[in-house]
Amino acid sequence: MSSSKTIVFIHGLFMNPTSWEEWIKFYEAKGYTCYAPAYACHSGEPKSLRNKIDISLGGLTFDQVMDSLVLFIDKLPEKPILIGHSMGGLAVQKLINLGKGVAGICIDSAPPKGIFSLKWSFLKANLPVINPLKGNSVFIPTTKWFQYAFCNTMTIEQTQVELEKFVVPESRNIPRSVTGKAGEIDFKKPHQPLLMIAGEKDNITPSSLNKKNYEAYKDLNSKIDFKEFPGRTHYICGQDNWQEVATYINAWIVSLN
Repeated sequence: MSSSKTIVFIHGLFMNPTSWEEWIKFYEAKGYTCYAPAYACHSGEPKSLRNKIDISLGGLTFDQVMDSLVLFIDKLPEKPILIGHSMGGLAVQKLINLGKGVAGICIDSAPPKGIFSLKWSFLKANLPVINPLKGNSVFIPTTKWFQYAFCNTMTIEQTQVELEKFVVPESRNIPRSVTGKAGEIDFKKPHQPLLMIAGEKDNITPSSLNKKNYEAYKDLNSKIDFKEFPGRTHYICGQDNWQEVATYINAWIVSLN
């Protein structure tokens, strides 16, 4: 691994770059140059995005998200370290597969095509989003859904506070599209170092699903590691003591040089 000092943070669904603000401060204090590009239709303050939904959002797909990320990364002065959460974690896997990063960290990653779970929490949290009967309508997270999918160790009142600060409307076609070709990963291909992180209490991408994703990689000469954090939910990047996760990731990055 080259000693890259550039990090690209990639947000997941129902979030935008505001969700990375504290992480950016954390890593900038350690000497990194940090970026957090927004998916199309995701730029701005979450409250504004909820109050005035972009008419193009409903048709947004994962391929379009990936195209914009590749375009962004290709303009950087050096190949970056990639850190992604949820759908951003799958984006990191795709980008590493494409040779666009020197290392990738996938936090509670959305699963690639062919990696699936029959756990009830996975189905309960995801099916309302990808519901084929809803067409191209935008998914607007409710507090109740957000608590179950993300903040399941928090009270409804605490969840509401986090929703107000960070949650945005979302395209149903991004998660739908990753079940097809857009979500494919070549698990046999040699790759740059990958770290897969799971939250023990994650409902929407269970720890067991993250482990299955990790175990799918087959190249014995490529570095890939797995770490489960006890007590953490899908809201691992914003949960109390998120700094423990960020510190672990930084130590892993440093260990590569």
